[in-house]
Amino acid sequence: MEKKDFEAWLDNISIAFLSLTDLQKNETLDHLISLSGAVQLRHLSNNLEILLKRDFLKLLPLELSFYLLKWLDPQTLLTCCLVSKQWNKVISACTEVWQTACKNLGWQIDDSVQDPLHWKKVYLKAILRMKQLKDHEAFETSSLIGHSARVYALYYKDGLLCTGSDDLSAKLWDVSTGQCIYGIQTHTCAAVKFDEQKLVTGSFDNTVACWEWSSGAKTQHFRGHSGAVFSVDYNDELDILVSGSADFTVKVWALSTGTCLNTLTGHTEWVTKVVLQKCKVKSLMHSPGDYILLSADKYEIKIWPIGREINCKCLRTLSVSEDRSISLQPRLHFDGKYIVCSSALGLYQWDFASYDILRVIKPPDFSNVSLLGFGEIFALLFDNRYLYIMDLRTEKLISRWPLPEYRKSKRGSSFLAGEVSWLNGLNGQNDTGLVFATSMPDHSIHLVLWKEHG
Repeated sequence: MEKKDFEAWLDNISIAFLSLTDLQKNETLDHLISLSGAVQLRHLSNNLEILLKRDFLKLLPLELSFYLLKWLDPQTLLTCCLVSKQWNKVISACTEVWQTACKNLGWQIDDSVQDPLHWKKVYLKAILRMKQLKDHEAFETSSLIGHSARVYALYYKDGLLCTGSDDLSAKLWDVSTGQCIYGIQTHTCAAVKFDEQKLVTGSFDNTVACWEWSSGAKTQHFRGHSGAVFSVDYNDELDILVSGSADFTVKVWALSTGTCLNTLTGHTEWVTKVVLQKCKVKSLMHSPGDYILLSADKYEIKIWPIGREINCKCLRTLSVSEDRSISLQPRLHFDGKYIVCSSALGLYQWDFASYDILRVIKPPDFSNVSLLGFGEIFALLFDNRYLYIMDLRTEKLISRWPLPEYRKSKRGSSFLAGEVSWLNGLNGQNDTGLVFATSMPDHSIHLVLWKEHG
């Protein structure tokens, strides 16, 4: 058949074929296949493979490929990366997909990172760390040995741990090396707080003292409480020190002179925690930037305005039960926006702008679980046997770590959280260093540390 005649015939056949139903088209193809020889069948097979296995990631515009990929879960995407180098390149560059996957794991996102291949690597690192947490393999333990009597007071800051003991000494430790940097003679310590130059101690001898690390000299002595001092906090900018005592009072002192500026009354139990913090929200009673003092006893949290003025009145008293049947635990979290405290009923979170209870978190068997740290994504909790990590978005416990038989303390200063920035979201850099520390019956300090990623 001449080419011209063949083309005309083919056009007529095509028009007729398009007019058929799907069933008739299938029967026509079956008939043509039955008439075909080996050459035609091979040709048909080769072309069908191309038509049926089109690489849509290669053919589609990149923006449309990214839109389609967003519908797949990360594990499926990782499998798709194995299809070809082209698929791996396209999928790895889908920034939004990997950022979303990281966020879902509780990972912090830095939008300033421009490298399109960065976030897949971050996700792989994140999924490994979360698997370690789930499998109880994310931490390791260590001990600090050096005190000769019980350790009651602990305070952690920037890789350094301060310990105060009944052996009339305080020591400053480098957690990463386990080495003691300073050791000074003090009174018996119930609470400690330090910076680069000084150490402030609250004592069972009813006093507060300020010491110089480099020389061990006592630079200031604060006398006036009639009961043990369980908690101290201070602010150099305000030149103020605050202390909470077993005499049911909070005292405000001039840090530089040791003069008592004010005695805050109203508590009817031991004041086991004081926190001096800048406010970050506005309300009828305070503005962002105002300094706020929180003081807590067994049943109540009191909120005080504080600054350069001497006199201040309690702004509000918070509690979880009107009949004082439910006691609060002495570890109190306040970041300027929210107040968080635990009790036998659960974990209470107050909005600092309104003083309203935002939520009460009640994990299983919470009656024995205590608060250590509270962030935007995670909370760190513990009981007599385990250290727990809770995902605050789901209020489920996602990890636990066994703890030894540590020394019990109703005041709560003999155990603390270490680094806490990861509670606002892990980022691959902040999951290092100290997680938890507690004093032991043998006078050592038990440390729980992040294990390297591996």
